[in-house]
Amino acid sequence: MSAPALRFSHDQAEAWDRVADAFAGAGIDLLEGTLRPDAPARAQVMAVVGKAGSGKTMLLAALAKALAEAGVDTISGDYEGRRRKDRRTLAILAPTNKAASVLRNRGVPATTIHRILYTPVYDPEYEKIAEWLAGQGDRPVVEGLTDLALDRAKAFYDQVKSIPGALAAAGLRGSDFILGWKRREDPLDIGFVDEASMLDERQLEDLKEIFPMLILFGDPAQLAPVGQSGEMVFDRLPEARKLTLHRIHRQEEDNPILDLAHALADPDLSFEAFEAMVAAAARRDDRVRWAERVDAGLMARSPALVWRNQTRIRLIQAFRAAYGAPPDELLPGEPLICDGIELPLKHRKKRIDLEARGLIKGAQVIYLGPGKKPGFARLHVIGAEDPQVSAASIIKIEFPDEEEPFIPAAATMGAAFLHGAAVTIHKAQGSQWDEVQVFAPDLFVAARTGRMEAGIPLWKRLAYVAITRAETRLHWVVRNRLARPARPLTTDDLPRSAGPLALSAGEED
Repeated sequence: MSAPALRFSHDQAEAWDRVADAFAGAGIDLLEGTLRPDAPARAQVMAVVGKAGSGKTMLLAALAKALAEAGVDTISGDYEGRRRKDRRTLAILAPTNKAASVLRNRGVPATTIHRILYTPVYDPEYEKIAEWLAGQGDRPVVEGLTDLALDRAKAFYDQVKSIPGALAAAGLRGSDFILGWKRREDPLDIGFVDEASMLDERQLEDLKEIFPMLILFGDPAQLAPVGQSGEMVFDRLPEARKLTLHRIHRQEEDNPILDLAHALADPDLSFEAFEAMVAAAARRDDRVRWAERVDAGLMARSPALVWRNQTRIRLIQAFRAAYGAPPDELLPGEPLICDGIELPLKHRKKRIDLEARGLIKGAQVIYLGPGKKPGFARLHVIGAEDPQVSAASIIKIEFPDEEEPFIPAAATMGAAFLHGAAVTIHKAQGSQWDEVQVFAPDLFVAARTGRMEAGIPLWKRLAYVAITRAETRLHWVVRNRLARPARPLTTDDLPRSAGPLALSAGEED
């Protein structure tokens, strides 16, 4: 079996052939572009692993395209329509909204794990529109919607294959057409999981209940999930089920960020020698910058990456002071990080609703202002397909040397948030930003502790993860100082929803 007409390296081509052989055993022939509906996928988990730049995403995208050309339906997570007996399915998943949006920006139709575990329940009247847009029904007549509104929905869907986005373009809100969310009952066939280094055992077991065939794409050099003793879920797979990509693919001109990341594999490299490499890279290439101060302006959309919580809190307070933020309220444009959902078990439906709208643990959010009801906040969820929501929120502002945070906005229950101007490198996994600031004094402290993780100095794992979060420019910050912002905070840079603000967890007009 041969790889498609792409410039694959030898190890990519070998991985393609091994995965394609597994698909052939499940009735999907990538070479001929055909499938057999009566040959369901056999239960197995495989992993494609490699460091940053090894071509994991390129291979994932090529496999997804070949599956689609063979007739496999890609499940988006927003609407599936009526099941067909002859249907074979693929879902491309990521642990976070930001990681899923990185894939979507590269043309890969990815969704989050939460959005595939839970499916929306549509109002029957508006489901007619969804069926029509998906090619499963005739153009409907819906009371209250004009032909012009339906045309807007169709034009949107033709460009962006999102049912909620298309309905929003017609002037509908999520609360109009989605009645609720339910745990997925019907299994799917194949699941691709990007950033699989972030998966824990519980998530893997949840996915195995839905997907007989799982292909995990992950980076073994990243940090393992907390509580897993430095192990990643793919570390325990038999060697025959792990496909390793060794070659590093670069752009036409060498990428200094990747060069620095891969230099960390040298077991004899000290922290001081590595910093000298960063300084040398900064002198010859503008994509690496030696920074004497943290840039407050960048922190508003790209958090400063740190190791220690104490550093994170101090940088956040410096950021807020630089923008003149009052201690008892947030300014529109301040970044937040979702710290989970604080709801009792009896409110499971509200929890599912919040998570399905993108408010999952680790989600990056921009504060837009207070909601219409006490305790609600208007939010922009970075990377979500329909990003603007209003949700019951518990927002916590932490202070150095104080155990209890200040809470400027608090519902009795809902989504909990911490400030997001600085985050730990652990929390940054799965995300990428155009420009990234790495707070080097923290990594120096990590190096001095001599701590190891899975046989590798912790500072090297931290530096590798932090550096590879940068898409185009790395700022290596060497001093504990903050540069004041050049302009006030704003929300004007955020893309708007196609329709009115989506409402969540009970807020009324």
